[in-house]
Amino acid sequence: MIRLNDITSKILSYHPSADIGLIEKAYVYSAKVHKKQTRLSGEPYLSHPLEVAGILTNMKMDEVSVTSGLLHDTVEDTLAELTDIEYLFGKEVATIVDGVTKISKIQFLSKEKQQAENIRKMILAMATDIRVLLVKLADRLHNMQTLGFQPPEKQDVITRETLDIYAPLAGRMGIYWLKSTLEDLSLFYLEPKIYEDIRLGIAQRREAQEKFIREIKEILSKTLREANIKATIKGRHKHFFSIYQKMMEQDLNTDQVYDVMAFRIIVNSVKECYEVLGLIHSMWKPVAGRFKDYISLPKANMYQSLHTTVITSLGERMEIQIRTWDMDRIAEEGIAAHWKYKEGYGSDKEMRDQYAWMRQLLEWQKSLTDPKEFLETVRLDLFSGEVYVFTPKGEVKALPKGATPVDFAYSIHSEVGNRCTGAKVNERIVPLSYQLKNGDIVHIITSKNHKPSKDWLNFVKTSTARTRIRQWIKKEERKESVAIGRDILEKELKKFNLSLSRQFKNEQILDLVQGFSLKSMDDLLANIGYGKISAKQVLNRLIPHVEIKGDKPEGLVQKIVHRIKRKKAEAGIKVKGMSDMLIRFGRCCHPLPGEPAIGFITRGRGVTIHTKDCRYIREVDPYRLVEVEWERSEDVSYLARLRITNVSKKGMLANISAIFAQSEANIVDADIHTTIDKKGISTFTIEVSDYNQLRDIISKIKKIKEVLKVERI
Repeated sequence: MIRLNDITSKILSYHPSADIGLIEKAYVYSAKVHKKQTRLSGEPYLSHPLEVAGILTNMKMDEVSVTSGLLHDTVEDTLAELTDIEYLFGKEVATIVDGVTKISKIQFLSKEKQQAENIRKMILAMATDIRVLLVKLADRLHNMQTLGFQPPEKQDVITRETLDIYAPLAGRMGIYWLKSTLEDLSLFYLEPKIYEDIRLGIAQRREAQEKFIREIKEILSKTLREANIKATIKGRHKHFFSIYQKMMEQDLNTDQVYDVMAFRIIVNSVKECYEVLGLIHSMWKPVAGRFKDYISLPKANMYQSLHTTVITSLGERMEIQIRTWDMDRIAEEGIAAHWKYKEGYGSDKEMRDQYAWMRQLLEWQKSLTDPKEFLETVRLDLFSGEVYVFTPKGEVKALPKGATPVDFAYSIHSEVGNRCTGAKVNERIVPLSYQLKNGDIVHIITSKNHKPSKDWLNFVKTSTARTRIRQWIKKEERKESVAIGRDILEKELKKFNLSLSRQFKNEQILDLVQGFSLKSMDDLLANIGYGKISAKQVLNRLIPHVEIKGDKPEGLVQKIVHRIKRKKAEAGIKVKGMSDMLIRFGRCCHPLPGEPAIGFITRGRGVTIHTKDCRYIREVDPYRLVEVEWERSEDVSYLARLRITNVSKKGMLANISAIFAQSEANIVDADIHTTIDKKGISTFTIEVSDYNQLRDIISKIKKIKEVLKVERI
């Protein structure tokens, strides 16, 4: 067990003016209130706050943080009150202890809600003093180091939470040694066999690998000396979790992972960083796509370094990082490397401004009320690998890997995102789903009348874009539902010669709304529009003396009929016996007359028709599905797309076109090309009258000898 003297000596080594008396006082108080308490290991409970304080000194934190580490469990696990902590140790310490204190006394409906609420509390506390998170990370590290004394089911819950939330947060804070340690400990408990395989694999190759490290360091030292560059060179094995990730990504076993070595070269200036990079690339062949310049484009947590992977003359892959001493200190210590002891962090606005992601997290915790959506948003932000792109004016934007022009648009402003109609990347028009690459120059094309598309949710990567799109969709659906609800209610009131606006006073309306446990009349109308509350329920409360008979409960489908009508011949399909409705056909599957189909109620937008085997339908709420039947419609055609793969041969296009002509199917669009291996790929958009006609066309094309495959897209 670490001793108090070890803690005070360590903090004085990097912070000579620290108030050691405050730390000693906290130690005495913690020992007193935790007296007779023991951990599952059998050790005195005091060992835990001492270890947490020790970890905080390893992170080079100030005396307020170390004091808070000694006291972090006193309010939760003893009879100590927060007011006592503030009186004895000051407001700063009390704020941190309060922020770290768990919320186990609050009862939540689900584990998901509890986890979301924990993260919300942590983010709120971080907003005023980020030391809350640093103490929490130190607490989690020691709990992970002693997790073996917990029962297996508790081990699993704590480990997954660590891997999901705390390790990424440590990375976001720039404390990479802490992130790696938490990940390796998590791997030990989640995948013990794989962990042991990696450990044994490294142990068996240790002698050869240590020899390899010595040889590479000698080669690098000699080369740098000849170039008159003073440098420190470090070689190490990669962390177990990073090796595990490579195994999973590339489907390898431990024997097949060769690039388990990493080297770090530390020099005195930025200029020398690039000189060293040039020397390395002249000695060994760099691996394409594995060079990253985090000096010109630092990470969001201020991390800077050059990363490259090279192949040695013996065919060995190795990763090399090149940085200055200041960059190395930031990489090792993270936010603590910027600590201002004299001023104290609590008032350091500049530091918080550098952590823009923290402000974003704070905004999300305010705006996202659904726990599942909140957790998804936080995880998306924490796990994002970054790509750096430019605005036309040269401003750099850091986005997650796989981000699209839509993500870029929302990173500029929510209105730019909402009005985005297209994008140019490097002066070339690209689809909105295009995945941006490092160095791309992005220009967003906007239109005042344009609105976000629900389809964007299928490809956007940033939590900001996802959140803004969802908010807009909810807002628009609500507007439509309020309008539908108003029409439905007014129509029902007309049966009794009543009008909602004229007949009923504000007091009656207020009583009505409160009777349904809602806040406003718009809330009530929206619920009617959504089908959650029926018009009959409202009428029974507004005019209870009138007996309403024969009023069948209305579903959303019938309500939409009151809002928008459509001619029977236009749709060619009936929904539950009615054909005068707003009907749309799913772009994902393009159903045809005669094909087994089903309707999906789109709130506020009618019914969308899909094929019964459409993948989209498998994932939706089954209560919003309605049975449909096709009506015979004359002179109505539908679009269908076919992809035909065939052996490349003269006359093939003529043969296929002849079948379309014989079947009276009009070709609307065609895309034809030949592959390197002499296969013809043809994509046709054709007009057909029904499903039977399409099946007949497919059957005829398949009979052509040279045709290899016919697919309906």
